Parts: sequence; structure tokens; C-alpha cells
Amino acid sequence: MRSVRQRKEIAMSLNTLTYTQKIPVSIDTAWNFFSAPANLARITPPEMFFTITGGSCEMSIFEGMLVTYTLYPFMMIPVRWETEIASVRKPFSFEDIQKSGPYEYWHHKHFFREIEGGVEMTDILEYRLPMDLFGELVNALIVNRRLEEVFGYRRKKIEEILGVL
Repeated sequence: MRSVRQRKEIAMSLNTLTYTQKIPVSIDTAWNFFSAPANLARITPPEMFFTITGGSCEMSIFEGMLVTYTLYPFMMIPVRWETEIASVRKPFSFEDIQKSGPYEYWHHKHFFREIEGGVEMTDILEYRLPMDLFGELVNALIVNRRLEEVFGYRRKKIEEILGVL
């Protein structure tokens, strides 16, 4: 017989989104841009009013680094969020996890791979919302679509800033 926790884990699926983009820069240029927390504001939709509120946003990331910020992802409702840089493999990958914020679970993996003419960048998001089935409904109606919009905006801004391959 399954425990209550096992039944909950089965019911609460992990959502995974993957985004890949090719950019015409060296791997070092890509790394320097994406490993600087201050650049996150440059590639976040302006209506989200993304503001870093704590952490060393002027320097490159390092393992264990904490970054706190406030943003307004939906209907001008402020969200406070703290992430930790969980791993760094310069210039090939880094991962951040949510320490506190709107998700029950958040793990964002960033990968960089040299290709002919530039770099292929891949983002893999794994997340789960709180509140069991209600959270899954909110994800289906709002959160998943909003993440798609945010990463669509990022794609366009990255093309503007770093170019198109």
C-alpha cells in the first residue's frame, strides 16, 4: 500500500519546459552575458518590473550565490523570489534553484555548447506549483502560458542584444 506522500508525489507531476536558441557569439561571450545576474533584467518583459533586491548582481555567478528579486508576473501582484546558484561549470552550464518564492519546486538548468558559427544555448525548467490539484489547474490556465510568453520575449531580446544564428 502506498503512503500518503507517495500518492501525493504521483498526483503532483513535475512540469518541464525546454528552450533552445542559437546565437552568433563565442562561448565566453555567451557565458559572460548569461552568468551576470544583472542581465536577467534586460531579457525579462518590462511589464514584470523585475528588480534585483539582494545578492552580488554586478559580478559573475558562483556556486552558492544567492540572488533575491521582486517581480510582477501576473496582474500586478508582487512576487518575492530567492534563488541559489546550485552548480557552475564555466563556460558550459550552471543551475539555479528556488530557495523561496512562488513555486513548490523550481530548478533551472542553463547549458552552452559551441556549434559552428556560435553557441547553442539550452534552458531546461523543472517546476511544480504548491496547492496540489489547484496548483496544477493554475499551471494549466496561467503559469505555463506565462512562462512561454516570458521565454518568447527572452528569445527576441537575446536576438536583439547578441544576434541571430
